[in-house]
Amino acid sequence: MEKKIRRRFTAEFKAKVAIEAIKERYSIEEIARRFEIHPNQVGTWKREFLNNASHIFASTESHSEDKKQQDVLLEKLYAQIGQQKVEIDWLKKKLL
Repeated sequence: MEKKIRRRFTAEFKAKVAIEAIKERYSIEEIARRFEIHPNQVGTWKREFLNNASHIFASTESHSEDKKQQDVLLEKLYAQIGQQKVEIDWLKKKLL
């Protein structure tokens, strides 16, 4: 018995299907057939898209603050990695 490989879909593909479902030009079944997915999946992606649509219009200030915090954290982590590399190199020298 052959094991069926699970397909993975990109965010762009999911958005494309969800937008097509929101337009309601075609039925869910027709969209599912066209994109070769199960009709339940179309409904799920449409519902998920509509529930998360408000995040697109969220304040850009909160996004910029999050980005700044991520940059500070990333810089600290790179500094820590650099320090650990120096220590490891020093310990390797001492062992030889």
